[in-house]
Amino acid sequence: MILEPRNPKYQWGQKVKTLIDLYNDGSYPDFPDEALLVGLGTTGEIVQVGTHTDTNTPIYLIEFTERLVVGCLEEEISPLE
Repeated sequence: MILEPRNPKYQWGQKVKTLIDLYNDGSYPDFPDEALLVGLGTTGEIVQVGTHTDTNTPIYLIEFTERLVVGCLEEEISPLE
């Protein structure tokens, strides 16, 4: 079954905040597995918008205030007002 790509809700350069704590899923070898990368309510800026190839869902690369860039799903972030 082929899934149609979902259009992203957010855009490059947009300021966002996290809706959940984000933990290392193994993507960051300099951090222990399951280490907290970014806490709830942390603000950042979208630096790239891509698509997850298996699910055709938007993935947002967000640079957070700690200079850490983390990939997030729409359900994990919200725009800053």
